[in-house]
Amino acid sequence: MLLEGKKALITGSSRGIGKEITRRFIEEGAEVWGLCTKPSAGLAEMEQFATEKGSVYHEVYADAGDTAKLATVVAEALKESGGFHVLVNNAGITRDGLSFRMKIEDWNSVINVNLTAAFAVSQIISSDMIRKRSGSIINMSSIAGIHGQGGQCNYSASKAGLIGLTKSLAKEVASRGVRVNAIAPGYIETDMTAAVNEEARKVWIDSIPLKRAGTVTDIANAVLFLASDMSTYITAQVLGVDGGMGA
Repeated sequence: MLLEGKKALITGSSRGIGKEITRRFIEEGAEVWGLCTKPSAGLAEMEQFATEKGSVYHEVYADAGDTAKLATVVAEALKESGGFHVLVNNAGITRDGLSFRMKIEDWNSVINVNLTAAFAVSQIISSDMIRKRSGSIINMSSIAGIHGQGGQCNYSASKAGLIGLTKSLAKEVASRGVRVNAIAPGYIETDMTAAVNEEARKVWIDSIPLKRAGTVTDIANAVLFLASDMSTYITAQVLGVDGGMGA
């Protein structure tokens, strides 16, 4: 029960990595607010799961690309919760394409959802954490934000920006007992990566020293570590969860 008695806000909680983080947090005793664009298909299932674990799951709704609406919903969730001990900025999208063909709206939408939304949510939640002199913020970056990825200039830039946000915010809030770290996943089996063709998938797997794709549980366990009191002396770090791919 590593998060017993703690309250967490997780963005992009309806599927994939976000959904698994939500489950792991509930398993470890946290009361979770999941932020997604619309009611998730698994809402009733997650509510039941939380009840069985002696916790509560709340779902709130906002388009991460609509900063004004997002800020309103997050502020309301903060008030309802009485304050969050943990924030996970996980919401993210892709709009892949070669740079010389990329539409400016595809650039803007990815930057807005992946980076600007994380800043807007962190600004609200960290202010409360500072007053309470405690908290952990985890930003979901990517190996693409460290090494880049062809066909993903917008995505890679957004994830690199999250690393800069993580390190800068960590230095601002550390003296008030608030920690800020990032996770940089490698190739993870999700709905997003399921669309990759078999030939490209084989190339990716061959480039991973552990010779397998990661799972959403691999990522959720790393997030749990950074959210818990096991990592109280860790801040401003980027934890690669990539099977050695980024070495």
